[in-house]
Amino acid sequence: MAIIDHDAELARAGANVSGFWGHSLHLARRYPLGAVGGLIVVLFVLTAVFANVIAPIDPLDTNARASLAPPGGTFWLGADFMGRDMFSRIVYGARISLAVAAGATSLGFVAGIAIGLASGFLGGWVDLATQRLMDIMQALPLLVLALVMAASLGPSIENTIIAIAVALVPNVARVVRSSTLSLREQPFVEAARAVGMGEVRIAVRHVLPNTLAPLIVLATAQLGSAILTEASLSFLGLGIPEPYPSWGRMLSESAAEYVRTAPWLVIFPGVAISLTVFGTNLLGDALRDIFDPRERT
Repeated sequence: MAIIDHDAELARAGANVSGFWGHSLHLARRYPLGAVGGLIVVLFVLTAVFANVIAPIDPLDTNARASLAPPGGTFWLGADFMGRDMFSRIVYGARISLAVAAGATSLGFVAGIAIGLASGFLGGWVDLATQRLMDIMQALPLLVLALVMAASLGPSIENTIIAIAVALVPNVARVVRSSTLSLREQPFVEAARAVGMGEVRIAVRHVLPNTLAPLIVLATAQLGSAILTEASLSFLGLGIPEPYPSWGRMLSESAAEYVRTAPWLVIFPGVAISLTVFGTNLLGDALRDIFDPRERT
């Protein structure tokens, strides 16, 4: 005869988990890689928010005598060719990179949701016209489209956000449209029409909330893509201009000339970019499994 501890089994299944921290701990145990990704993202967010407290030196202060100083002592991660502290610049670079990624993702998602919702819900010539436009935009890879937009607008923080946001719109619009096409024929939509609701109100009040689950997963994945795209644009000189400390620009300034004599100028910004993208990808995979049980392995 086997003795089953029902309380313990229910706790493992998450049935009797209550409270925010209880649910968070349960999900962390169930998706350990996702918890690691979430921890990485939270650490970088906290670093960006408290950059002025964490950074020991002003990232814009130059010191000719400390040019290319190796890691150690006053300069924990070394100094660049102008004698600026690399640790402080990486800390403030987190603020720039995350701000650009969050702004571009938010702007791209707002535009993509509006286009996808109108395309899927209205159908007809609206759907035909918007989808052909999305086809044209998706014919170019994300980075290439962002390069075209950034080259047209010029290097600045605002233009970088717009350039990346435009490149993110087609994927968001496709996801929202596909969800809307399946939802607009559901009985609750027909019931809303029967009681006299307008089409715009039905789309915003009933259809849009039911597309949020895949959008949350997509937003996490696109956040990593936006960070990587911003770093690539800055590396090519089309992203964040001086004097703002950007991880991609740090690589651009150091990769060609100092990679052999001062490798820390390339290693540390590269590690920061890799960790941030790695964390957002792990978190996105976990969110996909949580919101879509069919994707679980």
